[in-house]
Amino acid sequence: MHIFSIQGEMLERIVVSAEIYEARIKGQSVRHAVRGVDYHVTEWGERGSRLLVLLHGWGDAGSTFQFFVDELKHDWFVIAPDWRGFGESRVEAESYWFPDYLADLDAILQIYSPDAAVRLVGHSMGANVATMYAGVMPERVAALVNVEGFGLPDSSPKDAPGRYRKWIEGGRSMPTNTGYESFDELVPRIMRRSPGLSKDRALFVADKWAETHADGVVRVKADRAHKLPNAMLYRRQEAVACWKKVTAPVLIVVGADTDHTWDLKSWIDPEPASRLFSNAESVSIAGAGHMVHFERPASLAEAIESFLANT
Repeated sequence: MHIFSIQGEMLERIVVSAEIYEARIKGQSVRHAVRGVDYHVTEWGERGSRLLVLLHGWGDAGSTFQFFVDELKHDWFVIAPDWRGFGESRVEAESYWFPDYLADLDAILQIYSPDAAVRLVGHSMGANVATMYAGVMPERVAALVNVEGFGLPDSSPKDAPGRYRKWIEGGRSMPTNTGYESFDELVPRIMRRSPGLSKDRALFVADKWAETHADGVVRVKADRAHKLPNAMLYRRQEAVACWKKVTAPVLIVVGADTDHTWDLKSWIDPEPASRLFSNAESVSIAGAGHMVHFERPASLAEAIESFLANT
């Protein structure tokens, strides 16, 4: 059962469950028209405080940075957009293209910080967006935190014909999102992905990730088109060329227990990182897998605030 309460710009969603995580710092739900997208952004704190921008990964939503925000010790004005087609952001799309995330981020930063460079924190896909953006638009980024954003393995040009075919054939019938009888049914799935996540927090994530449809079935909010094969091959050397243009100080964060591709983890070590960035350091968060902001938010907040204090 869900109860919605709207007071001015404040939106509170209360899930009737004795076990759900209760936020200590309440977020505010706002919307912006950005490049044809009805963008949803969660805001925490006062606008007069220093700005901190959080960018979520694939299949996630900005609002699930709540655990991390609750552990921050200093006063920040934190914003976390839901990428196009994820969470509460709405757009009519048959395909999603990675460059749109860069342009969306630029437009969002124009809203919140048109003149001053910003502090960017990205997780996974959001970290890849943030890191590429920091190289493409280095004057717009004052500090960068990359949490488990390793990119993808390089592709071979010979794979292009097959990839285009998969994309065309996949688009003939839109994929479906799995249905669940209740939000509680999502919890085991979330906890398998993040073994260090407590049940009350997993329930909180389930409420942010999914919604009840008219037929009573609970489905995740991610646009089904995100499941289609990507028509474009990943060209890692192009990404690396962007990373090498980053001028901001960089903190690279990895979960010590991550199950992410190990051959892509090699560059987060201090020596390889120093070759990619002019000013970089790295930290490993004990007891965390890939979803560091879920499993060890206090350790992540401490590491990031310590880094930002020195930049």
